[in-house]
Amino acid sequence: MLPLLIVLGTLLLPALEIFVIIQVGAAIGAWPTVGLLVAETVLGAWLVRREGRRAYGALQETVRTGVLRDRELGDAALTMAGGLLLLFPGFVTDVFGLLLVLPFTRPVARRALSSFAARRMRAAEERAATVFPPGLGGAGFDPFGRGPGPERVETPPGPVVRGEVISEDDDTSSRA
Repeated sequence: MLPLLIVLGTLLLPALEIFVIIQVGAAIGAWPTVGLLVAETVLGAWLVRREGRRAYGALQETVRTGVLRDRELGDAALTMAGGLLLLFPGFVTDVFGLLLVLPFTRPVARRALSSFAARRMRAAEERAATVFPPGLGGAGFDPFGRGPGPERVETPPGPVVRGEVISEDDDTSSRA
């Protein structure tokens, strides 16, 4: 379903943008419409540049401290996406870009995208469960085809001792 929506959006969005630009041009005139489109593009370029620096700084801080700041990174990503939408000429993409950029609408967009991603993940997990059904007795999928039971070896609890296996080949018996 989602790939179909992406294809339809890719085909219909330019036609919708042209229609809206023509309607705005008929209402306010050609030159003011061009001026609005140029101003929105300049605003988008400025936002992409500013938020690109901010996102890069947040990423560096995350790597340096090892603490994932998901809200800041998510806000930076949404603002970058909104700035990129503002770069495209057209009023429809600019409306969506402003929804992602403005600080009072960004949390709503973040929650909506988060719930959409959660639904997609649940659907993917359900599809995976039909392809790889859990084994009998609650045991999970084993890629090696071993069934559940006492012969199945799981990782034992406790500390892991790193080591090296040395195998001495007995070549004298194979040469005889």
